[in-house]
Amino acid sequence: MKEEVEKALADIRPALQADGGDIELVDVTDDGVVQVRLMGHCAGCPMSQMTLTHGVERHLKNVVPGVVGVENLV
Repeated sequence: MKEEVEKALADIRPALQADGGDIELVDVTDDGVVQVRLMGHCAGCPMSQMTLTHGVERHLKNVVPGVVGVENLV
């Protein structure tokens, strides 16, 4: 599943990079939680939680079977 998540993150990475941010995959837990680290402008952005849930999580759930959520590790 980790490989599929990496590919799905590559789909949305350009949008994050266009705003000066990025995302790094840390791990995928056995129960389907994707652990990521927001970087650059995304790390301190007040809208980062919305980006994470409405952008990243929604995309991953639609593209990668078994993803149940996304968690930002600081």
